[in-house]
Amino acid sequence: MALTSTATAHWEGSLFEGKGSVNLDSSRLGSFDINWKARSEGQDSTTTPEELLGAAHAACFSMAFSNGLAKAGTPPTALNTTADVTFVPGTGITGIKLTVRGDVPGISADDFAAAAADAKANCPVSKALAGVEITLDAALA
Repeated sequence: MALTSTATAHWEGSLFEGKGSVNLDSSRLGSFDINWKARSEGQDSTTTPEELLGAAHAACFSMAFSNGLAKAGTPPTALNTTADVTFVPGTGITGIKLTVRGDVPGISADDFAAAAADAKANCPVSKALAGVEITLDAALA
């Protein structure tokens, strides 16, 4: 069974002076402001498409990694993943760095790194972002 998740965006004005919002429709978790200044310079109270993409990638990777570890007989106690998405105005998204630290009893550092690499290569969001360089820093906590 296929599941479709939906988000919407509303924008008013030009790119540089305008503003908008994104809404997480499927989950009904709310609306978040967006604008060019936040995207190109950073701003604490406003999200960006790259931050939302990073959240999706970190979540997807963590789920895939957890599943792979469990299938190998070493389910994680905890995985903490950060996705740093780099955006260059005028160029676009230039890279994503996944950093994961895990508490996984009974696994070697080499096996942890190999399982993390497999999750990076095979999580659905990584596959959707195949045109962007994705790097990985994986270590046991």
